[in-house]
Amino acid sequence: MPIARIKLISRNKIDARKIASQIIEIAKAAGIKSKGPIPLPTRTMKIATRKTPCGDGSHTYEHWEMRIHKWLVQIDGSEVALRQVMRIPVPDTVQIEMILS
Repeated sequence: MPIARIKLISRNKIDARKIASQIIEIAKAAGIKSKGPIPLPTRTMKIATRKTPCGDGSHTYEHWEMRIHKWLVQIDGSEVALRQVMRIPVPDTVQIEMILS
């Protein structure tokens, strides 16, 4: 039976966890094996910018940070379960990558 690896990528940690829990519930209801959600390393991007656009004045900076959270869910590739996973309403803040192997 093929295995489906589903990677969830999001800036909002809560949205990604909700989608992952829905996928796990679908797998349990279908009676297939599942693993996860497995947290992958969080990518942190930091940017420091000058407060004044012209460069005059004191040398003060604003610091901005964006975190990208990733989760991995692995389920057996049952056709019924994968169709239900495809029907989950996904918010704009979450990106899903699905790999069948």
